Amino acid sequence: MNAPDLVTGGTGFVGAHVVRALLARGRAVRCLVRPGRALGTLGSLPVEIARGDLRDPASLARAAAGIDTLYHCAADYRLWSRDPRELYAANVDGTENALRAAAEAGARRIVHTSSVATLAVRDDGHPATESDAASEDAVIGHYKRSKVRAEKIALRHAAEGAPVVVVNPSTPVGELDAKPTPTGRIIVDFLAGRMPAYVDTGLNLVDVRDVAAGHLLAAERGRPGERYILGNRDMTLKEIFDVLARISGVPAPKVRLPHWIPIAAAAVDT
Repeated sequence: MNAPDLVTGGTGFVGAHVVRALLARGRAVRCLVRPGRALGTLGSLPVEIARGDLRDPASLARAAAGIDTLYHCAADYRLWSRDPRELYAANVDGTENALRAAAEAGARRIVHTSSVATLAVRDDGHPATESDAASEDAVIGHYKRSKVRAEKIALRHAAEGAPVVVVNPSTPVGELDAKPTPTGRIIVDFLAGRMPAYVDTGLNLVDVRDVAAGHLLAAERGRPGERYILGNRDMTLKEIFDVLARISGVPAPKVRLPHWIPIAAAAVDT
């Protein structure tokens, strides 16, 4: 039997689709799930469950034993936390532990799920590329700072010889967004009529199934130490709401708020 691929965050949004993409390829899949946590969308799938925690190196070593590839999709995806240390423990320390366990287990490839939040905004107005890395001081909020720090850990492991490839998804949308993610919450609130105004800003949206496919391509064709943006279409928030209005019949909000309002709110979490 083929060596299994280990997926962290398989009960989450992106991870759930990575698991399904791997199964569709006929891969054996092992998923790291925290002790006591429900299996959620994994419950009906033919996957091996390894109970463990990103903060517990011993459990990660057991989960990584004999694997072919690690897909490290797990993250604490909260834009705000009452205790920011929880974000750093999961996103920074957890990344260090997971990548070290996979490297020591002899994984053929390690795919680290980062974010476009780690890309620097260019002064010339052109879109950022994989070579534009943001510093922690340049991003707002503990979530983005934790992702910048985690990506540096991944690239350090690659520089030390581990087969680590980094992918940078933009804003995934699609099914199985159970929690939901912050972007999914915007859609849910809109459909529920709880969106009286919109912010004059934009997002790059990408189908979450394409993000999963990008993870598999990174494992197959990516070069260790490189970053790969997984994105698709730039849309303003108004354009997103207009599309949702056409699909659902729910009226789009007409009141526009200046873009500095969410920036000021996010700055509180510094």
